[in-house]
Amino acid sequence: MQTLAEVRAAVERLALPERGTIGGRLTAAADGATFENVSPRDGRVLGLVPRMGAADIDAAVAAARAAFEDGRWRTLTPKARKRILFALADRMEAEADELALMETLDTGKPITDSRNIDIPLAIQTVRWYAEALDKVYGEVGPGNAAKLSIAVHEPLGVIGAITPWNFPLHMAMWKVAPALAMGNSVVLKPAEQSPLTAMRVAELAIEAGLPAGCFNVVTGFGDPAGAALARHMDVDMITFTGSGPVGRKLMIYSGESNLKRVSLELGGKAPQIVFADCPDFDAAAEAAAWGVFFNQGEVCTAASRLLVQQEIADEFMAKVVEVARSIRVGDPLDPATRFGAMVSREQLGTALRYIDTARNEGDRLLLGGRQVRTDSGGFYLEPTIFDCVAESSTLAREEVFGPVLGALTFKDTKDALRIANDTIYGLASGLWTGSLDRAMTVSRQLRAGLVWVNGWDACDITMPFGGFKQSGFGRDRSLHAMHKYADLKSITFTVRDTNT
Repeated sequence: MQTLAEVRAAVERLALPERGTIGGRLTAAADGATFENVSPRDGRVLGLVPRMGAADIDAAVAAARAAFEDGRWRTLTPKARKRILFALADRMEAEADELALMETLDTGKPITDSRNIDIPLAIQTVRWYAEALDKVYGEVGPGNAAKLSIAVHEPLGVIGAITPWNFPLHMAMWKVAPALAMGNSVVLKPAEQSPLTAMRVAELAIEAGLPAGCFNVVTGFGDPAGAALARHMDVDMITFTGSGPVGRKLMIYSGESNLKRVSLELGGKAPQIVFADCPDFDAAAEAAAWGVFFNQGEVCTAASRLLVQQEIADEFMAKVVEVARSIRVGDPLDPATRFGAMVSREQLGTALRYIDTARNEGDRLLLGGRQVRTDSGGFYLEPTIFDCVAESSTLAREEVFGPVLGALTFKDTKDALRIANDTIYGLASGLWTGSLDRAMTVSRQLRAGLVWVNGWDACDITMPFGGFKQSGFGRDRSLHAMHKYADLKSITFTVRDTNT
């Protein structure tokens, strides 16, 4: 393991990208505007990033459309597209350490997580979809002998991808890789808080041989850049991961423009349910803590609602608090750190306001609740646990997107399901039980797109990711993600009798 001094030395040698990519060329904003990229680690400015707007979106979409229409990418053989995507993954892997440093500087997440989780999973995603792109088959219809009907997948065209700041490159590749694999062109607008890895990967894509215009990265703010992308009349689809309010705007923009398709992965208020017959209290307590404190709680699937059966509540909560007490907030560049900084001063302020609200509403604070490491200049909040949380309280109903856990109790299975499903969200959920019958029954009745039994965050890229209700619609990961970036075209051939 490297030392903190060695990581800091690597940061000093790190060259940060300074341009977006449009039409295969590195470019500044059309009007020369920039914005400061602030690191949550210490509040310092990392550099200036192009503050692109509507004119830059127009240029990127035009480049993407030209690339799509002339077929420089979509008409390549599957073997050729696969080779280029694999080359991109190889270049990402060769620069994995540098990408991990950029991710940690941008987001405040521990460098160990960036190196061992985020960047490897982003690379794996590119490779997985490269390998999968020739595994998506059409259909042959059961027509009569005089007709032959086939259904084929056609790429949609220009895909606008708007991605979040909590897992910048990982989430971007969930969208970019399958969209490219299906033959589309992509315009990516990364979150303004964390643009660096997207900027660098666009450069690597050029080196890997991806044709110009097929992958464009436009940096800037949601308004005007994101809004201009979503309203654009020549964008065929917007794929988005982020907040519910922004998701609603994207739906409106689609209706106001060309009725482009919209795929949304929005917020969550995930319940993790612990029954009295839980087979492993220690493992469940570890999952209860890290289910919400991983990535500083900035996770859409964070298990921010802990539901514990009444008869084990005191014993189990003591174990959860014990795990949380062992979590030390530290410098994200220190390889020993497992819990780093929140992404921005604004997000830190939001979490602190939720903590104040929980106190005022009578939720009982068991641990944490304070801003820490203030002398660093960064944005740090210690892991925080409330129990005796009322079902109607703000903490039980609204997404904090920070390291704040609210614990509730329940009487029986029926009560647990009622509380778990009493939310506008439906992204992730989980339960701990030693009963196979209960596991089967409860998992089917939980209204969520992801259900984990006796584990948390347990599935991988082979399984679809997405939610129910106001957690959005559309799926990332798995082969299902590829289908949303394509249209089904039915073609029927009429067979003429040549013997007459």
